[in-house]
Amino acid sequence: MKLFVAVLCYRVPDLTIECLQSLSREIQRVPGTKVGVCENGTGGAAAEQLAKAIEENGWSSWCELTVVYPNRGFTGGNNLIIQPLLDSADPPEYVLLLNADTIVLEHAVESLVQFMDDCPSAGIAGSQLLSRERKYQASLFRFFNVLTEFDRGLRLGFASKLLSSYVAPPPTASSADWVPGACMILRRSMLDEIGLLDEGFYTYFDDIDICLRARRAGWETWYVPQSEIIHFEGAATDIGRTPKRLPSYWFEARRRYFLKNCGKVHTALADIAFLCGLASWRLRRRIQRKPDFDPPHLLADSFRHSVFCSGFELRTVKNPVLTTPEPASISM
Repeated sequence: MKLFVAVLCYRVPDLTIECLQSLSREIQRVPGTKVGVCENGTGGAAAEQLAKAIEENGWSSWCELTVVYPNRGFTGGNNLIIQPLLDSADPPEYVLLLNADTIVLEHAVESLVQFMDDCPSAGIAGSQLLSRERKYQASLFRFFNVLTEFDRGLRLGFASKLLSSYVAPPPTASSADWVPGACMILRRSMLDEIGLLDEGFYTYFDDIDICLRARRAGWETWYVPQSEIIHFEGAATDIGRTPKRLPSYWFEARRRYFLKNCGKVHTALADIAFLCGLASWRLRRRIQRKPDFDPPHLLADSFRHSVFCSGFELRTVKNPVLTTPEPASISM
């Protein structure tokens, strides 16, 4: 198998079908491609809706549906359908993580695969993400550190410019520290070496984590702008829509990332940097009467989930919907 595309559906069966429709136009461009859809705990009629769409559109020759309940998060749902293929007699050369809230534009998948074929040192590559209006979304980043957290909280143009070499991604197409998991291609030989997504994250920060693990193992991560994907950001989780309170698992995943990869001292400094920067911004916003687009209770929630309140123990992010000890899964 050349490529396996993993698509997770959680509460967005209509968008998932649109995503598959866009993939159906591109599947022939990369021979040896299969798609796996994981209906990740939506419940109701979502699984039947997806199964019907796959059958009626004639996609069953290249697309298989797996249903799991309850939701396993981004990490568990993806690993559930990817691991059996890696263990099979015909494992894919590449695995593409693709959000259900995406539309694959012409040649996008082909461009990613061609790039990976031409760049054997690349373990991971990401597409250029576009909004509904075809405007650029942030598609490559630097690894989080104390300075990125201070800048993220402070939001002061002068400071951002001063720190740009430490916090801003390269302005042109190039290698990146990490790319978003909304559309991320992974080399199988790299996965054999470093493993799949860390299920301790549940959802969020897992894409940063796997890019960092790849970097430490000697693999490169690249941004491929000629591969364009429309991304309806936050369609399943509502994160990214303004303003909505960030869920606890977002803060827990951030905390896990820093403690796991940066250590206790760096995590404490990152928390201090963000809290100080954010407090300064909140005060400046009030004085200057700027509009408030922050998620509600962001400062209080950030402090409550910091290591100063939650401690320094490395913990697994709690699955907010887990009600049974071991979710069951079936293939359709």
